[in-house]
Amino acid sequence: MRIIIAAVLIFAFWFVLSGHTELWLLLLGLASTGLTIFLSRRMNIMDREGHPFHLTTRLLRYFLYLGKEIVIANLGVVKRILMSGRTIDAQIIQVPDNKKTDLGRVIYANSITLTPGTVTMELADNKIKVHALSKESADKLQSGCMANKAPDDEELSS
Repeated sequence: MRIIIAAVLIFAFWFVLSGHTELWLLLLGLASTGLTIFLSRRMNIMDREGHPFHLTTRLLRYFLYLGKEIVIANLGVVKRILMSGRTIDAQIIQVPDNKKTDLGRVIYANSITLTPGTVTMELADNKIKVHALSKESADKLQSGCMANKAPDDEELSS
């Protein structure tokens, strides 16, 4: 099933980028998709973490959540810049990393960095060192809301 989904996605990506609808070019697109899938399987690079299709629905929900958090954090940073009364209270905190797989840890750490006002500095020993621009953003991270929403490969494989 993973191979079929990968082939469909690769061909759809090719079609969107090329925009060609002539039969000959569509056949060449299918041939290049087939060759890509063949070489990927032959090189054994289509593994579970490299192509996490089993996470698709959970990742879509998480991306919507993350998009909302990015907008909220952007507004908070803009307010701090434009309003003189709101001070910047930068701090370095340690957030527990409850993810069991490398994929889950990377998604979570990158999500922290994508959210304005926070930057992942270090990921080690089941802890994530984060630089937070404000106490509010630090408290929000330490509450664990984002950690609980971030998908983890092991949770979904059972």
